[in-house]
Amino acid sequence: MQRSWWEAIWSNDLWFAVPLIVAIALVYAATRFETLPEIFRYSLRVARWIVTFMLILLAVLVILTWFQ
Repeated sequence: MQRSWWEAIWSNDLWFAVPLIVAIALVYAATRFETLPEIFRYSLRVARWIVTFMLILLAVLVILTWFQ
């Protein structure tokens, strides 16, 4: 029996990365700045950098699986 796309999305283990990325970005930004607007602005930049890095790594791994 196949799962629906909705069940497949919400049962994925990658959802554990979302709070981890948020926590890392906020803590890293808080070590750089002291005011809340600066912390939130910089944490968005850090989170975007982390997600971009993870997507690039995913693309590299997908490309490597094609050559097996």
